[in-house]
Amino acid sequence: MKKMNEKIEIENMSDYDNHEMVSFFYDDKTGLKGFISIHNTNLGSATGGTRYAEYPNESAALSDALRLSKAMTYKCALAGLLYGGGKAVIMKDAKHPKTKEFLYTYAEKVNLLNGNFSTGEDVGISEKDAGILAQKSKFIIGSPEKAGDPSPWASLGVFYAIRAALKNVFGNEEIKGKTFAVKGLGKVGLELCRLLYEQGAEIVAADISEQAIKTAKKKFPKIKIVSSQNIHKEKVDVYSPCAMGNEFNAKKIGELKCRIVCGGANNQLVSVKDGEGLYKRNILYIPDYLANGGGVINVVAELDKGGYNRGRVLEKVKNIQNTAAKIIEMSQKLKKPTNYVADELAKSIIYNKKPILNET
Repeated sequence: MKKMNEKIEIENMSDYDNHEMVSFFYDDKTGLKGFISIHNTNLGSATGGTRYAEYPNESAALSDALRLSKAMTYKCALAGLLYGGGKAVIMKDAKHPKTKEFLYTYAEKVNLLNGNFSTGEDVGISEKDAGILAQKSKFIIGSPEKAGDPSPWASLGVFYAIRAALKNVFGNEEIKGKTFAVKGLGKVGLELCRLLYEQGAEIVAADISEQAIKTAKKKFPKIKIVSSQNIHKEKVDVYSPCAMGNEFNAKKIGELKCRIVCGGANNQLVSVKDGEGLYKRNILYIPDYLANGGGVINVVAELDKGGYNRGRVLEKVKNIQNTAAKIIEMSQKLKKPTNYVADELAKSIIYNKKPILNET
């Protein structure tokens, strides 16, 4: 096996959180290279998508895998799923395209974990890719003929979380007449726009892709397009980040003109302390791993003993609204930022196996 190009001391990385397993994989023939990170399996075997993206170096790729796998642990806990958190990242390289052989080789790497990690779509991995991976691995979830694309379900979870936030801030959960800024018009952002638009929302949106913008304007003629660099400065009721992570640092938080932050992007806060920054500005933040939990709820339903059941999935996704409302209530009662409360609640479930409904 090829050695990594740089020496990395994982235990000294800021994103390391006593992860149970971190594995580097490489294939000389296809150029496949990346990491599988398993954070915690107290509740069950690890699950989480596979991200195929460009990274400046191996340290950046590993940091992403560590952060995302930890978020998956918390996401599963708050969604009431008996699974742990895992994540895989594949380092995108123009010299080594994502061919069928490339995907087959990755599927074989997943097989080495023998079911301790199930995976599927994420950024850069499509539903079609998941179908190809499933040809070589029985540990791929979200393939076309089963649960399918998790994105619409992630969007639906965000939609219900937004309703909980609106109820708290405005006294009702009405979408009509409220203003929204949606950053990112990929599968999650575009579907969220549809859900909001059909309820009479006023939407401003942004994306770095001209094609994505054209698609959104065709589907939603009344949508207003602004720049990705400045969309967070829009004066709106709700800001929904649905692109990549690391959205909020102290500077950006100071520029926000919204009442609520709730979106589908993973790892929106640059650091845990940024949640405190939002709290001090009286901006209600719904933790991303709670809001976007609908995606994982959908795909792991394939593993249910009785098989995939769409109705059961829908009920669990709707329950995100109740969980969000509970975390908001706890945050106000304890006078702590919502991300702190959500983290502690998730830890209680993970380490004590204490159900959400028993929390006070």
